[in-house]
This record gives sequence, structure tokens and C-alpha cells, in this order.
Amino acid sequence: MKPVSLTQYLTEERRAGYGDTDLIQLLEIVARACKRIAVATGKGALGGVLGEAGTADSISMNIQGEAQKKLDVISNEILLDANAWGGHLAACASEEMEHPQQIPDAYPRGGYLLLFDPLDGSSNIDVNISVGTIFSVLKRPGGHRGKVDTSEFLQPGTNQVAAGYVVYGSCTLLVLTLGHGTHVFTLDREAGSFILTRRDVQIPEDTSEFAINMSNQRFWEAPMQRYIGDLLAGKEGPRGRDFNMRWVASMVADVHRILTRGGIFSYPLDSKIKAKGGKLRLMYEANPMSFIVEQAGGAASTGRGRIMEVQPEGLHQRVPVILGSKNEVKAAVQYHTDA
Repeated sequence: MKPVSLTQYLTEERRAGYGDTDLIQLLEIVARACKRIAVATGKGALGGVLGEAGTADSISMNIQGEAQKKLDVISNEILLDANAWGGHLAACASEEMEHPQQIPDAYPRGGYLLLFDPLDGSSNIDVNISVGTIFSVLKRPGGHRGKVDTSEFLQPGTNQVAAGYVVYGSCTLLVLTLGHGTHVFTLDREAGSFILTRRDVQIPEDTSEFAINMSNQRFWEAPMQRYIGDLLAGKEGPRGRDFNMRWVASMVADVHRILTRGGIFSYPLDSKIKAKGGKLRLMYEANPMSFIVEQAGGAASTGRGRIMEVQPEGLHQRVPVILGSKNEVKAAVQYHTDA
């Protein structure tokens, strides 16, 4: 069978009525930018991109109050520069920046809004563990006129028209949904093209594998304590079977494993982060990953409700996340409901 490139796939999607020309071209621009990020991550120490940004006396911090890695800054700039002039976007919002980036007045503004985490899992860069880029696309309410107000980004995840992530690992993978299925593309490094390698991915409904940061166990709320305790009890416990734990600490890598073979990923609310509302960012991580997972037959919840139905109150809002195999997410949520 003749390989299907990302360009061909997106063109066919447009002809089938899934997205207009601007959306298709926007997704191609994001994919090209991610190829550049893949090159930068692939060079590692040879490219001088490892370590923290800033100086020894003044480490660069992002709006989240986290130390920025050099590749955080580089990846953010690559995505901003790539999307500045195409005419498809009204504005960008990044996890690394406090406010949205407006499209310069010298260029036309389009009808879409792009949100992204330029380098998810960047704490793993220096130890050569897979990292990635996560992105989400919304339609701008009210057309193309004037500068974009932050409030225009504050739409629930159900309004997303596209979402995806790229994993920079042993190979570079783009996982994409336009709202009717989740599909995987592999970067052919010689040809420089993303090629469709898995169509209509389906996450198994049941699983015996979970991903969670066990070092935070003592801080979790009681429902999550009970849920994980029952998983760890194995065959002798109330669940009646053994469970395995996997944890990469890079959301793209953990979610991609679940997309490939099933599982449940949790970053629950705990006493350390309760005041912030959670660990993961709703707009840059939770919403796009939930869209992708749901389109692959999985489920995504805060433990109290569907993630994509949360009405955002701020650009950098955080939420608890439980996502993955549908039946196991349902089981985890039941522990919270019962409480």
C-alpha cells in the first residue's frame, strides 16, 4: 500500500469536510515546527541545548514558576516564529508565557487560536528520556477583527477543533485528532515527511497497568489512596487481579504508552498542589490529551467530572487528571463518587 503523508491525509480531511484550508495549513505549520524541535532535541549536548536557560547566577523561570531548560525556550520560539506569518492564526498561547502572543500587525490574522506546551517533560531532557510537544486548536469567537483578548481562549475542551502531540523518542511520532478518530504519523527522517502509520487507534477498554507518581502517595486525597491501595493489593484485593505500574514522568510518553497498549494515567489532586487546583494545565495538557484519548475510545476525568467540560477560568488553570482505558477510568472515578 502506498504510504500516506500528513499533507495527503490533511488534504483528504478537508475534502471530506473536516476542517477548512486554514486549519489544514495551520496543522502543517505546527508539524514543520515540530520537525525543527526534533532536530534540536536529537542533537543533545552536540547542539549545546542541554541544561537550564539563563546564567549560573540567574536561572530563567517561566510563568509557572518553574526553571526553564534551554530546549523549553528554543521550542517555544520555534513554534511562535513558525506561526507568526501564515495568516491562519489570530493568536498563540504557550505554557511558557503569561499572556497570549498576538499575530504581528504586519501579517494577516486568521480565525484560529493555538495553545501549546512546547516541550512537555523537559525535566527529562538531560537524561535522554522521551519528551514532546502538545498542542490544541480552537476557533476564535467573533471572527478575525482586532487583537485577541485572553478571554477568547477560555473555551471548554469540547470546543477544540484539533489537538495533537509529538513524541521525540527513538523515532518522532505525531498523534493527531480532528474530532473523528485518533491517528499516528511517524517522521521519515530521510524524506522529511510525517507518514500515517496507525489509523483510528483504539485504547483497550480494560487494563491492568497504571501510571502515577507514587512518591506523592502520602499527600493524596482519601479516594485516590483507596483506589491505588486496591490496585496494589493485587489478586488478594477487591479488584481480584494484579496490576503493573509504569511511570516515565513525561506526560506525552506515559499517554502514548496508554494509547498503544492501554492503561490509566493519573495526576490526582494532593495537599501540596490543592491550592493551585492540580498539577497539570487544563488548556495546554489536560484538554488536548483528553480530546486525543476520547477520540481513541478512552475516557478522561478530573475525578469529579469530564475534563473537556470544565469551563476554564484562567489561561494557566490547573486540574487533576485521570485518563486512559475507559472502564478503569470509570472505576477510579467511582472511588471519588463514593466519597
